[in-house]
Amino acid sequence: MAIKKNGLIPSSAPEELKNVLKAVASEWGDKIQDMEEFLVIPLKGAMTNEVFQINWPTIYDDLHQKVLVRIYGEGVELFFNRDDEIRTFECMSKHGQGPRLLGRFPDGRIEEFIHARTLSAADLRDPEISVLIAAKLREFHNLDMPGPKDVLLWKRLRTWLGHAKKFCSPKDVKDFCLNVLGDEINVLEKELAKDHQEIGFCHNDLQYGNIMMDEETRAITLIDYEYASYNPVAYDLANHFCELAANYHTETPHLLDYIIYPDMEERWRFICAYLRSSGNEPSDAEVEQLLIDAEKYTLANNLFWGLWGIISGHVNKIDFDYLEYARQRFQQYWLSKPLLLGS
Repeated sequence: MAIKKNGLIPSSAPEELKNVLKAVASEWGDKIQDMEEFLVIPLKGAMTNEVFQINWPTIYDDLHQKVLVRIYGEGVELFFNRDDEIRTFECMSKHGQGPRLLGRFPDGRIEEFIHARTLSAADLRDPEISVLIAAKLREFHNLDMPGPKDVLLWKRLRTWLGHAKKFCSPKDVKDFCLNVLGDEINVLEKELAKDHQEIGFCHNDLQYGNIMMDEETRAITLIDYEYASYNPVAYDLANHFCELAANYHTETPHLLDYIIYPDMEERWRFICAYLRSSGNEPSDAEVEQLLIDAEKYTLANNLFWGLWGIISGHVNKIDFDYLEYARQRFQQYWLSKPLLLGS
């Protein structure tokens, strides 16, 4: 898919994309005669797909329409079923939770462009914005989505471990300790899968680039549901906390800084806001239990994204050092496991 450059859609772009763009424009009453009327703006920060803003002039010269074009990354079928993800996307739209699906073509889709700004890494540390994210996440977890409501985490980890082993050389298998991760996953499932834990529809990838905010209304929208599934809500909280150590808009986006991982006060505040948004004041015991559970689930989260990094490093051509990212996630797993589970 060749629409990477900032400017016009090149003639090499697939006819299916051009036709869907023209169809969307026509449906909105805009008559596009030439592909040169479509302007392309690459959006940075995506690590599974390539994402572009596409603009074109309306019948009124001073106005422009905007859509978002998502080009699917290579090898994504190893991570999730695209048809399932599309069904989730459409269901989320019906729930009023995200952008509308405007069109599909073999290598991607066209989405409604949300007139809100994507958050930055710094925004996640803003106490006021953090409270809004916590409340939105609670709302997300309470969604009643179609299909089985079984926890997907453990099955997905085992499947991804199998994929990672197939891609890696014997040296990499040894360096990444892949031969012992099956036992580690078993231990985590036994230690973490407790009866008291709440299961909800989880985003599973709540980094700042997947959170948008309307500057006027302060309404939060969560986007990109590729990894969404039913899981323990503590796991989703853990994922979000881990993402606070990342900034994907630096010269070294693959590097994580665990020095800035949220401290106890920050995590306590987020979980209080999360529980309080349901309308009841949580007890200290409730907050503490969910905080403990979430912290333990960072272990599963590090394995999840470590395996994702290995697989992505072998199948995805996006400019991102996936393997170094994987090394950091695994390193954090081995460092934190004795502290969280004991030896």
